[in-house]
Amino acid sequence: MAKVRMLDIARKLGVSTVTVHNAITGQKGVSEALREKIQETAREMGYFQEQRKNKGIKSIGVIISEKFLANYTTFYWRMYQELMLVAPEKNCMVIAEILKKDAEQGLKQPRLVEENAAEGLIIMGEVSREYIRFLRNSVKIPVVIMDFYYKEVADDAVVTDGFYGMYLMTEYLYERGFRKMAYVGSIHATSSIMDRYCGFYRAMLEHGLPRPEEWVLEDRDMTTGEIILTLPEDMPEAFVCNCDLVASKLIEVLAEKGYRVPEDVSVVGFDNYLYPGLSNRDITTYEVNMKAMAETALRKALRRIEDPEAMKRIDLIAGHIVEKGSVGER
Repeated sequence: MAKVRMLDIARKLGVSTVTVHNAITGQKGVSEALREKIQETAREMGYFQEQRKNKGIKSIGVIISEKFLANYTTFYWRMYQELMLVAPEKNCMVIAEILKKDAEQGLKQPRLVEENAAEGLIIMGEVSREYIRFLRNSVKIPVVIMDFYYKEVADDAVVTDGFYGMYLMTEYLYERGFRKMAYVGSIHATSSIMDRYCGFYRAMLEHGLPRPEEWVLEDRDMTTGEIILTLPEDMPEAFVCNCDLVASKLIEVLAEKGYRVPEDVSVVGFDNYLYPGLSNRDITTYEVNMKAMAETALRKALRRIEDPEAMKRIDLIAGHIVEKGSVGER
């Protein structure tokens, strides 16, 4: 059988070889839809399997939940790019597959598993407990969870330290004189939003600060994921947002209501990442160390491939505060 080249994939799809290279290696300049199409075609043509066989490298599948791509595409593709950059250093390659809603609900195995194209999986973007249990029971290769966790899978997870990170962000505001603070995030939507709320809550408890119910704001439609924000009647002095995207949208809503940031009200976020195309809101935030998360997730997956009995644990990756212009002084 003839060797499958990037040129062959490019000819089949009618795109340039550079486009195929960028899509496969996680580079910029390719839309998510085209990237997925190119990777699927490469998989069907046996490109990845051939690379594994000829170069003796490990293949790690990266499963990204469709429901998060609808609203958080760039963040997760950026995380995927970090995995792509780290992979060559560890003599492995990563292949993305989008987990469709019907596949998750219908408990279907990823195609990467069905086609024996991956020796380990990294699940990125929170999926249901039922699907995780299904994978654990039906898939014979290691599964590492990235950017979320449940009790059932916390033994092989890599997450940013949302609890302590948001605790520090709240303390940052307290040290600048803020006492009336609201949390913005649907705390039952994801484990990361819950962790960040708990960090916020701890700081508020320690200082005996007021925590009225209306100062815990929902930020999304739980079915569609659409961001929907409503300001409370009794306005706080500062808003602690579970991510920078929500902080950016909140600043828009505040401006529409005549509030200036940071002159009238302060806003902080989490991630230190806004999608290309969004206005730079100069948001003070807690930066997620995506490179360290990628390195740790790949190391865990590769270790489990080499030694299925290797010790399991949850890895918390610390970040740091990045001061910008969305916080004033009280």
